[in-house]
Amino acid sequence: MKRWMHILVVLCLLLICTGCSKTVQESDEAGTYKIYYLNTATTKLTPVDYKTDTADTDLLVKELLEQFMTIPQDVDAQLALGDKVGYQKYKREDKVLYLYFDTNYGSMKPEREILCRAALAKTMTQIDGIDHISIYVGEQPLLDATGSLVGMLTASDFVESISDVNSFEKTELKLYFANETGDLLQPETREVVHNMNTSLEKLVVEQLMVGPYSEGHLPTLPKDIKLLNVSVNENVCYLNFDGAFLTNTLEVKDYIPIYSIVSSLSELPSVNKVQISVNGSQDVLFRDSISLNTLFERNLDYTGGQ
Repeated sequence: MKRWMHILVVLCLLLICTGCSKTVQESDEAGTYKIYYLNTATTKLTPVDYKTDTADTDLLVKELLEQFMTIPQDVDAQLALGDKVGYQKYKREDKVLYLYFDTNYGSMKPEREILCRAALAKTMTQIDGIDHISIYVGEQPLLDATGSLVGMLTASDFVESISDVNSFEKTELKLYFANETGDLLQPETREVVHNMNTSLEKLVVEQLMVGPYSEGHLPTLPKDIKLLNVSVNENVCYLNFDGAFLTNTLEVKDYIPIYSIVSSLSELPSVNKVQISVNGSQDVLFRDSISLNTLFERNLDYTGGQ
């Protein structure tokens, strides 16, 4: 009898665990999204599951934004946006979602504004086809507390639960973009406020994807490529892009995109050489002319001797 009771208890526990596993899976199934709010102390993000049958991208953007600006009655949390901040509009371009708020957005305390950035990025980039968001305040691009341009944001820019806004720091980067004729690289110094959990190597490539700020500079990497992985070992930086890297159609010379990456990364003390892969393979030709099966080193010929 005791043996059968033991078996019955084990079966019950298995059923309970199975039920729990199903709940976890359902939270990741198609049509389920996480809406990010703030906890009541406004110190970290609070994700809440939201289910919808909406598939159209624009309708889904509107729906998730509506949820983002509404607290469910049974949720003990706060809106990431301040009470006085007004949402105005959005627009989509390529894989970037541009969000426009009124000037009250700029009145939020820096600590809350960083959390709001994270909540918006994590909520909206769940939508298929949206890889980045860009926040505008009164028709102007968002600036951080130091006056630096925030630029495009992805969910990976932020840790899952930001509990300490002091985990952000300001770094000065030296990036190389193409000149007006697309045959040489020119330096551009940029201050970026970023999460300290983001490697500088990843930050450099992401900023190259954002594009130049200076007049007369041309972009070297398209905004629709994805950096799948980045690592550094013995001063070699290993980059793995998706297939969109090979379809770079920017009007620059073939070697410019490659050495834009190499020259920019070589400004970091951690990098001397760069290995580039596409979907994990180096046995490919960039623009049908440059083999990626090599370790690229800085070449001053492409930067005018700089």
